[in-house]
Amino acid sequence: MEHQKAIQYVLDKGIIAIVRADSGGDDLVKVVEAVAAGGVHCIEVTMTTPGALECLRAASAALKGVDTLLGMGTVLDAETCRMAILAGANFIVTPVLAPAVIETARRYSRPVCCGAYTPTEIFTAWQHGSDFVKVFPANAGGPDYIKAIKGPLPQIPLVPTGGIELHNIADFIKAGASAVGVGGNLVSKKLMAARDFAGITANAKAFAEAMAAAKK
Repeated sequence: MEHQKAIQYVLDKGIIAIVRADSGGDDLVKVVEAVAAGGVHCIEVTMTTPGALECLRAASAALKGVDTLLGMGTVLDAETCRMAILAGANFIVTPVLAPAVIETARRYSRPVCCGAYTPTEIFTAWQHGSDFVKVFPANAGGPDYIKAIKGPLPQIPLVPTGGIELHNIADFIKAGASAVGVGGNLVSKKLMAARDFAGITANAKAFAEAMAAAKK
């Protein structure tokens, strides 16, 4: 997907599902498919997951032609960023301010969401070329913190991550978040361990519906 269209895709969908597992394999691909089946179409597989690159390749093949955007998260350096892109990552996420990751992602025309928290970090990430800024951990300040940041920095698309739940997703959107990142509350380790793919799909559907309602 072309760079600007991919950015708009994330903004339109509003949710990035974060898949962070203790083990890889075929089940991890099924988890990604389950999330997509529930209507959450931007899916990030983290590099902390064993076999993350293989999962991304397999999931890209399994979901070819399906309305999804697959990305790689917890990318900490340029080398990993390049490997993720070669494995099929359509976007890159890092939990920290990593200029080398931003530079590499932009070199390959992939949207990048760099992590930051303080106003200075957020502005610095934006100056370096981050397409979005992942405000992490968002539960430390909540929606009020997002609203406070958007006051002086309205031009920066913020993606709060950490502590996003069904009951507060609308609060984050109303506070000015452009999208949100959702991990364990959507793709729980308990459901993954039980191989409860239907449960993951149900969670994804609930979050997708909550986002749709929040945007009205």
